[in-house]
Amino acid sequence: MNKELNENQTAKKQNSQEIKLEVFERKILLKIPKNEQDIAFIRKINYSKWDATWFHWVIPNYPGNLELLKAYFHERINTYIEHQSEGIPLSNLRESVIKTKNEVLIIKTTSNRLRIIFGFNQQLMIEIKKIPYHSWDSKNKWWTIPYSDFFKDSITRKINELGLSYSYKEEEIHTANSFKRITAFDIPNYKKCPESFILKIRELRYSSSTEKTYRMALEDYINYHHAIDLEKLNESHIQSFLRHLVMERNVSTSYQNQAINAIKFYYERVLGGQRKTYFIDRPKKEKTLPVVLSEEEIIQIISTISNLKHKAIIVTIYSAGLRISECINLKIKDIDSNRMQIRIEQAKGKKDRYTLLSEKTLQILRNYFKEYKPITYLFEGQYGGQYSIRSIQQIFHETCRKAKINKKVSVHSLRHSFATHLLENGTNLRYIQSLLGHASSKTTEIYTHVTTKGFDQLKSPLDKLSI
Repeated sequence: MNKELNENQTAKKQNSQEIKLEVFERKILLKIPKNEQDIAFIRKINYSKWDATWFHWVIPNYPGNLELLKAYFHERINTYIEHQSEGIPLSNLRESVIKTKNEVLIIKTTSNRLRIIFGFNQQLMIEIKKIPYHSWDSKNKWWTIPYSDFFKDSITRKINELGLSYSYKEEEIHTANSFKRITAFDIPNYKKCPESFILKIRELRYSSSTEKTYRMALEDYINYHHAIDLEKLNESHIQSFLRHLVMERNVSTSYQNQAINAIKFYYERVLGGQRKTYFIDRPKKEKTLPVVLSEEEIIQIISTISNLKHKAIIVTIYSAGLRISECINLKIKDIDSNRMQIRIEQAKGKKDRYTLLSEKTLQILRNYFKEYKPITYLFEGQYGGQYSIRSIQQIFHETCRKAKINKKVSVHSLRHSFATHLLENGTNLRYIQSLLGHASSKTTEIYTHVTTKGFDQLKSPLDKLSI
């Protein structure tokens, strides 16, 4: 009896001294005996935390973290388990939420689209096909359309007409388990972008925003493989990095494309390698519609602003359809009150253009000029020089909050609203393209899908058939 008791106590003591390492796709679970030195080491790893419920440490499975733990605990690790990633296939979602053929589930996705899941219904399918950029996912058996209040209302109205029931949900953004960009605080040997890369970008006169984006993307790439010298990285490393961006960091298709371009730029333009395809499927751009403010909402926003300088900035951006970068780069000489035009110099794509100068905008700018007396730039900071982009964004968001605008809008929404309102007032699409500085008419044509003017009067050809 005493022998068995001693054996049990010995086993418990051994278990309490055991170091167990479990590796999952996104996290590492670590069980260790209480030891201040070991705890201090773990706490130095960014985003590590103690789980008091299960008595283990949770460490994000960032590149290099597993190797760091293995190297530190080394032979002290008693149990090591590596789990295969497990996920619920999206196709299973259909069966779990649609219980009868009279139910419809509408989900607003994080990519700003509506996912519509339902049993076969010919009339509802016809309604969905009326909406631009509709898409059928044959694998998961559901439809998606761009999100807008108008499209959502038209679909739910049709669902009600057909006597169906529906539920509406918004997809959650799971930031807790998602991987963040690796920074200099995450790994001890963080590598900066090669100077030759920056010099080549400046030599070719790329914009400062392109330089910043490319630099960040290349640093993302080389620090994802921080344990490997840059010269030894090859095509397989590029592919694994891009898979990491999509599957673990869940970046946008736009950033994924920028990352590919930055990597190609380094190997082809900086190192002088041959132009080649890296066997990477470039993602299709998600077809979403821009969020547009109504004319009444624009009035609400402008009326809410009491500060003359802030009002002048917002009014100028909307009335001329400017990008925020174009606004801060405006100089006093760019305002042509004789021809009622604003000159935009070296905008996106290194192009110059002219856009509209509204009479009301001109009056506000004259009052602003008398009070603030800018020297070079039209809108200058408190201590001179360009006004900051961040300040304009803060002004706009605070104004929208006060004006009780509940739409998910940004400063760029003013430019979208400018184009849409011109179109609704009968302006030719070709003129709108010129005012916005679009290289392709296809870019401008997006606004024909945004405007709802006359949309409710359209009839499907099927309605005229005797069936």
